[in-house]
Amino acid sequence: MEKFLIAGLGNIGQEYAHTRHNIGFDIAEALVRKHNAFFQTERLAEVAGISLKGRKLVVIRPTTYMNLSGKAVKYWMDKEKIEVNKLLVLVDDLALPLSKIRLRGSGSPGGQNGLKDISATLATDNYAKLRFGIGNDYPKGKQADFVLSKWKAQEIPVVEQKINRCVELVEDFVFQGLEKTMNLYNNLVFEL
Repeated sequence: MEKFLIAGLGNIGQEYAHTRHNIGFDIAEALVRKHNAFFQTERLAEVAGISLKGRKLVVIRPTTYMNLSGKAVKYWMDKEKIEVNKLLVLVDDLALPLSKIRLRGSGSPGGQNGLKDISATLATDNYAKLRFGIGNDYPKGKQADFVLSKWKAQEIPVVEQKINRCVELVEDFVFQGLEKTMNLYNNLVFEL
Protein backbone atom coordinates (compact mmCIF):
# COMPACT_ATOMS: atom_id res chain seq x y z
CA MET A 1 0.00 0.00 0.00
CA GLU A 2 1.41 3.38 -1.02
CA LYS A 3 1.82 5.75 1.92
CA PHE A 4 1.84 9.54 1.94
CA LEU A 5 2.59 12.04 4.68
CA ILE A 6 0.43 15.16 4.57
CA ALA A 7 1.78 17.78 7.00
CA GLY A 8 -0.37 20.81 7.74
CA LEU A 9 1.72 23.47 9.45
CA GLY A 10 0.58 25.83 12.17
CA ASN A 11 0.92 26.64 15.85
CA ILE A 12 -0.87 24.82 18.64
CA GLY A 13 -2.95 26.79 21.09
CA GLN A 14 -6.35 28.45 20.98
CA GLU A 15 -4.85 31.89 20.37
CA TYR A 16 -3.53 30.70 16.99
CA ALA A 17 -6.63 28.80 15.85
CA HIS A 18 -7.89 29.84 12.40
CA THR A 19 -5.26 32.55 11.92
CA ARG A 20 -3.55 33.08 8.56
CA HIS A 21 -0.41 31.30 9.80
CA ASN A 22 -2.48 28.23 10.78
CA ILE A 23 -4.05 27.62 7.39
CA GLY A 24 -2.07 24.37 7.08
CA PHE A 25 -3.85 23.07 10.20
CA ASP A 26 -7.21 24.13 8.73
CA ILE A 27 -6.62 22.35 5.40
CA ALA A 28 -5.51 19.19 7.24
CA GLU A 29 -8.63 19.39 9.43
CA ALA A 30 -10.91 19.72 6.37
CA LEU A 31 -9.20 16.74 4.67
CA VAL A 32 -9.55 14.54 7.75
CA ARG A 33 -13.17 15.59 8.33
CA LYS A 34 -14.11 14.90 4.67
CA HIS A 35 -12.94 11.29 5.09
CA ASN A 36 -14.59 10.79 8.49
CA ALA A 37 -11.27 10.37 10.28
CA PHE A 38 -10.12 11.93 13.53
CA PHE A 39 -6.93 13.42 14.93
CA GLN A 40 -5.31 11.85 17.98
CA THR A 41 -2.46 13.43 19.88
CA GLU A 42 0.61 11.27 19.45
CA ARG A 43 4.36 11.89 19.50
CA LEU A 44 5.17 15.41 18.22
CA ALA A 45 1.87 15.77 16.35
CA GLU A 46 -1.86 15.33 16.11
CA VAL A 47 -2.19 12.40 13.69
CA ALA A 48 -5.01 10.98 11.59
CA GLY A 49 -4.97 8.04 9.19
CA ILE A 50 -7.02 7.99 5.99
CA SER A 51 -7.38 4.97 3.72
CA LEU A 52 -8.15 6.06 0.20
CA LYS A 53 -8.55 3.53 -2.62
CA GLY A 54 -5.49 1.46 -1.77
CA ARG A 55 -3.42 4.33 -0.44
CA LYS A 56 -2.75 5.39 3.12
CA LEU A 57 -2.54 9.05 4.07
CA VAL A 58 -0.88 9.88 7.37
CA VAL A 59 -2.06 13.42 8.13
CA ILE A 60 -0.20 15.36 10.81
CA ARG A 61 -0.48 18.70 12.52
CA PRO A 62 2.84 19.13 14.36
CA THR A 63 2.57 20.09 18.03
CA THR A 64 6.12 21.46 17.99
CA TYR A 65 5.15 25.01 16.91
CA MET A 66 5.80 26.22 13.38
CA ASN A 67 9.53 26.90 13.71
CA LEU A 68 10.29 23.30 14.76
CA SER A 69 8.04 21.52 12.25
CA GLY A 70 10.94 19.50 10.82
CA LYS A 71 11.26 17.39 13.95
CA ALA A 72 7.66 16.13 13.66
CA VAL A 73 7.80 15.67 9.88
CA LYS A 74 11.02 13.63 10.06
CA TYR A 75 9.75 11.53 12.99
CA TRP A 76 6.54 10.55 11.14
CA MET A 77 8.35 9.95 7.83
CA ASP A 78 10.73 7.58 9.62
CA LYS A 79 8.05 5.92 11.75
CA GLU A 80 5.75 5.27 8.77
CA LYS A 81 8.63 4.62 6.31
CA ILE A 82 7.46 7.32 3.90
CA GLU A 83 9.78 8.54 1.13
CA VAL A 84 10.39 12.27 0.68
CA ASN A 85 8.61 12.21 -2.72
CA LYS A 86 5.44 11.14 -0.87
CA LEU A 87 5.53 14.14 1.48
CA LEU A 88 3.22 17.13 0.96
CA VAL A 89 3.49 20.14 3.28
CA LEU A 90 0.54 22.56 3.58
CA VAL A 91 1.60 26.08 4.48
CA ASP A 92 0.69 29.78 4.37
CA ASP A 93 2.54 32.12 2.00
CA LEU A 94 2.83 35.90 2.35
CA ALA A 95 4.33 36.27 -1.12
CA LEU A 96 1.17 34.96 -2.81
CA PRO A 97 -2.06 36.96 -3.00
CA LEU A 98 -5.17 35.59 -1.31
CA SER A 99 -6.48 34.72 -4.78
CA LYS A 100 -3.78 32.07 -5.41
CA ILE A 101 -2.47 28.70 -4.32
CA ARG A 102 0.76 27.21 -5.62
CA LEU A 103 2.05 23.64 -5.61
CA ARG A 104 5.78 23.07 -6.11
CA GLY A 105 7.99 19.98 -5.95
CA SER A 106 11.09 21.83 -4.85
CA GLY A 107 12.33 25.33 -4.15
CA SER A 108 13.59 27.29 -1.21
CA PRO A 109 11.51 27.89 1.91
CA GLY A 110 11.54 31.63 1.29
CA GLY A 111 10.73 33.36 4.56
CA GLN A 112 8.55 30.52 5.86
CA ASN A 113 10.14 29.29 9.10
CA GLY A 114 8.26 25.98 9.17
CA LEU A 115 9.59 25.12 5.71
CA LYS A 116 13.08 26.31 6.67
CA ASP A 117 13.10 23.88 9.58
CA ILE A 118 11.75 20.98 7.50
CA SER A 119 14.34 21.60 4.75
CA ALA A 120 17.16 21.81 7.31
CA THR A 121 16.00 18.65 9.13
CA LEU A 122 15.52 16.62 5.92
CA ALA A 123 18.64 18.17 4.31
CA THR A 124 16.68 18.83 1.11
CA ASP A 125 14.26 21.32 -0.46
CA ASN A 126 12.99 18.62 -2.83
CA TYR A 127 9.58 17.85 -1.38
CA ALA A 128 6.10 18.99 -2.36
CA LYS A 129 4.79 22.20 -0.83
CA LEU A 130 1.28 23.56 -1.17
CA ARG A 131 1.52 27.30 -0.57
CA PHE A 132 -1.77 28.97 0.35
CA GLY A 133 -1.62 32.70 -0.49
CA ILE A 134 -2.54 34.86 2.50
CA GLY A 135 -1.61 38.20 0.89
CA ASN A 136 0.60 40.87 2.38
CA ASP A 137 -1.78 43.67 3.26
CA TYR A 138 -0.05 44.97 6.38
CA PRO A 139 1.81 48.13 7.42
CA LYS A 140 5.62 48.13 7.48
CA GLY A 141 6.94 46.28 10.52
CA LYS A 142 3.63 44.52 11.22
CA GLN A 143 4.24 41.22 9.41
CA ALA A 144 4.10 39.08 12.57
CA ASP A 145 0.82 40.69 13.66
CA PHE A 146 -0.59 40.11 10.18
CA VAL A 147 0.25 36.40 9.88
CA LEU A 148 -1.06 35.74 13.38
CA SER A 149 -4.31 37.63 12.73
CA LYS A 150 -7.72 36.15 11.95
CA TRP A 151 -9.23 36.42 8.49
CA LYS A 152 -11.33 39.50 7.72
CA ALA A 153 -15.06 38.77 7.34
CA GLN A 154 -15.00 39.55 3.61
CA GLU A 155 -12.07 37.12 3.07
CA ILE A 156 -13.75 34.10 4.67
CA PRO A 157 -15.78 32.96 1.62
CA VAL A 158 -12.58 32.86 -0.50
CA VAL A 159 -10.63 31.13 2.28
CA GLU A 160 -13.33 28.45 2.61
CA GLN A 161 -13.44 27.96 -1.17
CA LYS A 162 -9.64 27.64 -1.29
CA ILE A 163 -9.56 25.17 1.62
CA ASN A 164 -12.04 22.92 -0.25
CA ARG A 165 -9.96 23.07 -3.42
CA CYS A 166 -6.79 22.34 -1.41
CA VAL A 167 -8.42 19.17 -0.05
CA GLU A 168 -9.10 18.12 -3.67
CA LEU A 169 -5.51 19.03 -4.55
CA VAL A 170 -4.17 16.70 -1.84
CA GLU A 171 -6.31 13.86 -3.22
CA ASP A 172 -5.12 14.60 -6.78
CA PHE A 173 -1.49 14.69 -5.60
CA VAL A 174 -1.95 11.22 -4.10
CA PHE A 175 -3.61 9.73 -7.21
CA GLN A 176 -2.20 11.72 -10.14
CA GLY A 177 1.22 12.81 -8.95
CA LEU A 178 2.90 16.16 -8.62
CA GLU A 179 3.18 17.34 -12.24
CA LYS A 180 -0.44 16.73 -13.23
CA THR A 181 -1.67 18.26 -9.98
CA MET A 182 0.47 21.37 -10.49
CA ASN A 183 -1.04 21.79 -13.96
CA LEU A 184 -4.56 21.47 -12.56
CA TYR A 185 -4.25 23.99 -9.73
CA ASN A 186 -1.41 26.47 -10.12
CA ASN A 187 -3.30 28.75 -12.51
CA LEU A 188 -6.54 28.91 -10.53
CA VAL A 189 -7.65 32.35 -9.37
CA PHE A 190 -10.02 32.64 -6.39
CA GLU A 191 -12.15 35.78 -6.45
CA LEU A 192 -13.27 37.83 -3.47
